[in-house]
Amino acid sequence: MEIADLIRPESIIATLRATSKKQALQEMARRAAELTGQGERQVFDVLLERERLGTTGVGNGIAIPHGKLPHLDRLYGVFARLGRPIGFESIDEQPVDLIFLLLAPESAGADHLKALARVSRLLRDKTTCEKLRGSDGAEAIYALLTESQASRAA
Repeated sequence: MEIADLIRPESIIATLRATSKKQALQEMARRAAELTGQGERQVFDVLLERERLGTTGVGNGIAIPHGKLPHLDRLYGVFARLGRPIGFESIDEQPVDLIFLLLAPESAGADHLKALARVSRLLRDKTTCEKLRGSDGAEAIYALLTESQASRAA
């Protein structure tokens, strides 16, 4: 499972303007709905349901909201860099400015977990996160997200 299997350039929100966790999830659900053909409300509800179980703010300014939806044909990712960090009830109580949303088919099983692990590994890399925070535009962010795996594999 590679990051390039999850996202496309149109999956990137280079500067998300949100003042709350709920607003950020709503905006990302809107983009995910466009990409997946699912209803925006359905996507948002799945994300909120997951957040009720426990925060997806994993620390160091990063959140990885995720959920499973019926009728998806594959795993989908949406990445957003926030213009200003927001409270996300993260485990380290620090605000979040990098969000990688992951949606999987209900039948995804281990693929969903593998994708979560892959995204987590990528965003644990402090150098990658610094570059993401300093990059200009969706294309540069997409390149960073997808190229970092290639350089590590080499």
